[in-house]
Amino acid sequence: MKILVVGAGATGGYFGALLARAGEDVTFLVRPARAAALRERGLRVVGRDEEWTVRPRLVTADELRAPYDLVLLSVKSTGLDRAIADVAPAVGPDTAVVPLLNGLAHLDALNARFGTTAVLGGVAKVVTTLDDAGDIRRLAPLAHLAFGEQDAPAGTVSARVARIRGVLEGAGIEAPVPADVLTAMWHKWVFITTFGAVTSLMRGTVGEVYDTEGGPALGPAVLDEAAAVAAAAGHPVPDQERAATLAVVSAPGSPMVPSLYRDLAAGRPTEVEHLFGDLTARARALGVATPLLDLATLHLRVHQRRIAGA
Repeated sequence: MKILVVGAGATGGYFGALLARAGEDVTFLVRPARAAALRERGLRVVGRDEEWTVRPRLVTADELRAPYDLVLLSVKSTGLDRAIADVAPAVGPDTAVVPLLNGLAHLDALNARFGTTAVLGGVAKVVTTLDDAGDIRRLAPLAHLAFGEQDAPAGTVSARVARIRGVLEGAGIEAPVPADVLTAMWHKWVFITTFGAVTSLMRGTVGEVYDTEGGPALGPAVLDEAAAVAAAAGHPVPDQERAATLAVVSAPGSPMVPSLYRDLAAGRPTEVEHLFGDLTARARALGVATPLLDLATLHLRVHQRRIAGA
């Protein structure tokens, strides 16, 4: 299976590195500067008492010529439009595109360009970051990529999904096929916006928020809002998943923060519109009140406006 990984950051880079280490036919589509760095150092994975390097094939957008069997699309939402244009030569009639972005707005853009038959739903769960040296640093052992056909009957697995799952699992990636991949994407969206709102609004780690007077009430309140939007959209969050989210955002002393918060704290652009703007717009359309999520959206938009002006 010919695999193209779009982006070599913390998420796509890690999954792609695992696939390359397992001997799969993997190529990374990267920007020229990233390509130069990877050719010099290799793609390195560090942390959790391990360190290893792969040297996969690299291409830049102007070098793409032929379709691939599988495209793993892992870019920030702010770079989605450019990534779609860049990757177009790699998407043929038999290509499966699996996006690893959070939220749902990217599916609309990808479906419009490549069609719903080519585009699968995807949910990535991995705790990694890109360090100052450009290496992928593992912060937890999780390597989970759930995916499936957008319109598959509940509980069914298509032949191409089964083939992709076999490749991913052969590389050590947990690759379940949800009964409804869109519901799985909604549930991840609820988690990431709850996690992002708690830390970004309070400008602190989960533990710093929770350990402060009044802090323990914030996580459940934000989760209630996000889960209400999902339920109104037809994707209610099960009690087990709500409990798992609360366990993350209600942990005393926890140093955990999401990548959105790390971008905010570092003065970088965030995915505010893709994650929060889209969710609160859907909430309004569905008649769901989301005052805390609205506040988080405003907070992040002010940050975005400030850095855009700078």
